[in-house]
Amino acid sequence: MSATAVLVHLLGEIALLLWGINMVNSGVQRAFGSDLRWILGVGLSTRLRAFFAGLGVTTVLQSSTATALMVSSFTAGGAVDLVPALAVMLGANVGSTLIVQVLSFDISLIFPVLIFAGFVAYRQGSTSRVRDLGRVTIGLGLMLLSLHLLSETIHPIESSAVLKSVLAAIAPDPIILVLLAGVLAWAAHSSVAAMLFIMSLATAGVIDNHSALAMVLGANLGTALNPLLEGTGGDPVKLRVPVGNLAMRLLGCAVALPFLPQTVSYLARFEADPARLAANFHTLFNVALALIFILPLPAIGRMLRRVLPEQVKASDPGTPQYLDTDALDTPSVALSNAAREVLRMADVVETMLRGSQDLFQHGDMSQVEAVTRTDDVVDRLYSAVRRYLSSINHEALSEQEAKRLSDILAFAINLEHVGDIVDKNLMELAAKRIKNHLRLPKEALADITRMHANLLEHLQLAASVLMFQDIASARRLVAEKEHFRELERTITQSHLEQLRAGKAAGDTSALQLDIVRDLKRIEAHIAATGHSLLEQSGELKPSRLAS
Repeated sequence: MSATAVLVHLLGEIALLLWGINMVNSGVQRAFGSDLRWILGVGLSTRLRAFFAGLGVTTVLQSSTATALMVSSFTAGGAVDLVPALAVMLGANVGSTLIVQVLSFDISLIFPVLIFAGFVAYRQGSTSRVRDLGRVTIGLGLMLLSLHLLSETIHPIESSAVLKSVLAAIAPDPIILVLLAGVLAWAAHSSVAAMLFIMSLATAGVIDNHSALAMVLGANLGTALNPLLEGTGGDPVKLRVPVGNLAMRLLGCAVALPFLPQTVSYLARFEADPARLAANFHTLFNVALALIFILPLPAIGRMLRRVLPEQVKASDPGTPQYLDTDALDTPSVALSNAAREVLRMADVVETMLRGSQDLFQHGDMSQVEAVTRTDDVVDRLYSAVRRYLSSINHEALSEQEAKRLSDILAFAINLEHVGDIVDKNLMELAAKRIKNHLRLPKEALADITRMHANLLEHLQLAASVLMFQDIASARRLVAEKEHFRELERTITQSHLEQLRAGKAAGDTSALQLDIVRDLKRIEAHIAATGHSLLEQSGELKPSRLAS
């Protein structure tokens, strides 16, 4: 086989390996994305629990890079403290070695079974989760197939005099080997892919054990670069976890590099096979890092906070704070970010409603203009959320996550409509009252104040329904809409009776009816938040029409 043919085969086989890892990653996130995020959230209370949470999630995701991006996003958003986040990364690094351990054994007979079983599950699965698990199984089979093909391709070239002379020239300088493997792991976005390639070279005899271990150190450094590079250009807080992870690995490599000859001699006593020896060193190195650094993590966290201080938040309230673009390929994290930004929208809408409530009792035109300007903030946040949600990797969405995306977007749309009603309708009525020096009767003011208070309470309830998916709260929200309708009907009927009796002034009566009408419209938009959850649970009738 010519050198060109070997290169073409290697490129195709490495691409097949990366595609298999991508299938496993995306399939697991689609099947268990929300559960994985829940595991991380529950597991971050202590350093030890955070370590095992990172280990477990990375073992399932087959990617410490994906775990790093997820945890970095949580830390930047303030949802997770820095110390447990660093502990998660120590666990993630160990988790990636477990994958390499499994793949280091001769399991070439398994990949046909995995690919066939995955194909059957993907084509015949009755639920989306079964089909996603079929995708994961196919990905595992492709990873094993690519490893088998890599070994077959590299095996004939072990006798190449040119290749051996090149590697022999590099071998005395382990730093070059570290850099070479680091570039390989960085380009592959996966320490697993780099490790499999190194193990294939070692098995074929292209590199000796000492060179293989040096390249293992490089693979550990290279894979730590990806989260760091993807976090640049934004808030320095996002860099704390990647920088801490890279610093711990860099220090570990600096200490381990001079002792590689002794390490090779020691490990060879237990396992002489070159691939197994490299895999064992990979595990030993990361376990040692975890044991050394897990106790001083608080001091490391304090140092990272000083070196990477939190960026001063933009004074513009219309600037999104949680829409981290680095999380777009991890749907569970991206949806969490979008939900938090929508809650900011809800806070702004609440401010508008409180301003509206005050303006029907007292106030001046400057307050009307202030509320109108606040609607611009709602519009800008809504546009940012909508663009962010449309940019999420929809192929990686599970059915549950797709439903979650729809609910978040629907809530954002309803909040934007509420802002428009306050701005274009209620503020117009408030301005009319102020300009014409109209004074609403005490009873009318009491009704409007009561309706505003209900709206503010229901807005908080809607936010709770969105975040916690509580059916009882959703039922209460929809029930309150019916009570609101009855209140509006009672107020309207009372004013009609006053008009007939000649007890109500025409201008103030019309003003109150318009206000009540717009407040009812706002209530309808807020209550719509509970519809989706109740429809899904079968607790909402499809129509109010009598059969």
